[in-house]
Amino acid sequence: MSGAALLLILAAAGLHATWNFFVKRIGGGVMLAWLLALFSTGLYAVPAVIIWRQMQASFSGTDLFFIGGSAVLHLAYFLTLQAGYRKGDLSLVYPLARGTAPLLTTIGAIVILAERPGWLALSGIVLIVGSVFFLTGGLRLFRGPRLPGAGEAIRYGLFTGMWIAAYSLWDKYAVGVLLLNPLLFSWFSSVARSIMLLPAAVTERAALRSLWRDHRNTALLVAFLSSLAYILVLTAMSFTDVSYVAPAREVSILFGAFLGARILGEGHTRQRLLAAAGMVAGVVCLALG
Repeated sequence: MSGAALLLILAAAGLHATWNFFVKRIGGGVMLAWLLALFSTGLYAVPAVIIWRQMQASFSGTDLFFIGGSAVLHLAYFLTLQAGYRKGDLSLVYPLARGTAPLLTTIGAIVILAERPGWLALSGIVLIVGSVFFLTGGLRLFRGPRLPGAGEAIRYGLFTGMWIAAYSLWDKYAVGVLLLNPLLFSWFSSVARSIMLLPAAVTERAALRSLWRDHRNTALLVAFLSSLAYILVLTAMSFTDVSYVAPAREVSILFGAFLGARILGEGHTRQRLLAAAGMVAGVVCLALG
C-alpha cells in the first residue's frame, strides 16, 4: 500500500471513530439519518458544484445505478448501526462491526473483484476472527453468562459488518472501475439518501423537531466528519485494492473501543481494548499482506 493511501486511511479512521462516538450519544434513528444526509448535501454542495463544472462531468445510466445502490447500502448500514448502539455498548458494537467487515470484504474482493492478497493478509483474518470471538465473550458465547448486552450487540454488530462489506465492494467498483470522482460520488449518494427519507421526515415531524432542538449542532458536526471520512476512503480506494483499504481503515476500532470504554464509562475496558488491539494487529497484517 502506498504512503498516500495509508495517510488518507489513517485520517479517515480518526474521523470515523469520532463521529461514531457522537452518534452513540445522540441516538436518533431514521430522523437522524435524514438530517445527516441533508446536512451533508448542504455542506459539500459548493465543492461538488466546483468539481462538476471543472470536470464537465456527466453520469451514464450505470453511474446513476451505482450511486443509487450506494445510497441504499449506506442507509441500511447506518440504520443498523444506530439500532446496535441502542442495544449495546459503543466499545462492543463498534469493534465487532468494524472488525468483521474487513474479513467479509476481503473474501468478496477475492471472489468478486479477483484481488489476490498474500499469506500475511490471510493470517490477519485469523487474528480478526479470534479477536472478535474474544471481544464477544469467548467460550461464554456457548456456555454461561455473556457480557451485559452482548447478545443483541453481537447480532447488530455482525449485520453492520455485512453492510460495510457490501458498500465497500460496491463503492470500490464505482470509483476504481467506473472512475467516478470520490467527492461527487459521495455527494450524490447523500442527495439520494435525503430524497429516500423525505417521506419519513414529513410523517415524523415531532421526532424531527425534537432532534433539531436538542442535537442539531452535533448532527451538523457528524455530517461533516462522516462525509469527509468516507471521501478520504473513496479517494484511497480509487487507486488501491479494496482488500487493503477496507482492513487498514479499521484502525478506527481502537479509537472506538477507547472512547466507549474510557469516556462513556461502558466498563470491561481491559477485555475490549485487548480485543480491539488484536483486531488492529490483524488488519495491519491484511494491509501489509
